[in-house]
Amino acid sequence: MKQRKNKPSRSFQKQQSRTGYVFFFPWMIGFLIFTLFPFLYTIYLSFHKVSLNVLGWTTAFNGIDNYVTALLRNPNFTPALIQFFLSEIVYVPTILIISFILAILLNGKFRFRTAFRIIYFLPVIVISGSVMNQLMNSGNVQIGNVRRIFIYQIMESYSPALADVIAFLFNNFAIVLWFTGIPIVLFLNGLQKINPQLFEAAQIDGATSWQILWKITIPIIRPILLVASIFTVVQLGMFPINPVYGMIQTAIFDTVGGLGVASSYAWIYSLVVLVLIGAMFFILRDPSKDVYVVNIREEQAEKRRKQLKSDKFRASMDRFFKKGKEATDDEA
Repeated sequence: MKQRKNKPSRSFQKQQSRTGYVFFFPWMIGFLIFTLFPFLYTIYLSFHKVSLNVLGWTTAFNGIDNYVTALLRNPNFTPALIQFFLSEIVYVPTILIISFILAILLNGKFRFRTAFRIIYFLPVIVISGSVMNQLMNSGNVQIGNVRRIFIYQIMESYSPALADVIAFLFNNFAIVLWFTGIPIVLFLNGLQKINPQLFEAAQIDGATSWQILWKITIPIIRPILLVASIFTVVQLGMFPINPVYGMIQTAIFDTVGGLGVASSYAWIYSLVVLVLIGAMFFILRDPSKDVYVVNIREEQAEKRRKQLKSDKFRASMDRFFKKGKEATDDEA
């Protein structure tokens, strides 16, 4: 006779469900109060004029006037938004490239590897956000006057635009290094999960280190690269390096229309960040899932199938005529 499998009783399942709800509800309450409510309330405030009087805070609906004020009437907001966008284009690739190179080096086998990993991550632990804010505001994160360096002057004579980018990076080199800590950890995690046999097989097939990097390493860690890039974009926007962040903080304490205008600033800034994140999703998407690429691969597969059928038919006809010829020769 077949033995019946012991199924957990319903009372035990209910007890497990209750335990899960007990741990879930505190998080849900915190999410509703501290995340969802402020999120929805800022949308409401961005379409209202918020004023402070003797009766307290009052709101009056004014449509898109706050957004018009932010984009057209305020001469500082749009340039600050453009400055943030351009700085993200420079900072994010630089931070990710440096982090990826350091992660590859730290993933190698050498003495005191753990100590070096701790050293590279130490600035993230030691230098807190408040300390970094004070350093940025005081200008102590800059490395002297780069424009006086002889090499910079030579480069400026050939390409002023490239020289300005390099000067910008050197003047903010401490910021770049500070933001590499978390991406290094993410990249290390991804590199350590790659099967070493893939590298060995590629080397046996004659692949160079450059080919292994582009054909194996980067495609495998592409999801981690996307997470690191999104984290870097969001993290960079939370410090004085982002001029829009300071404008939002200043507008909050304005007694006339402050919270309404600040909310419109925040939502316009959020849309710019979403555009950057969307661009990263597009750049770092998996090409194998691209509709155009999939269609090309399906067409190539169909051609291969037709070619295979044609080759099989040709081979069978060759065998048929060969047998017929052999039979004719035997009769002769």
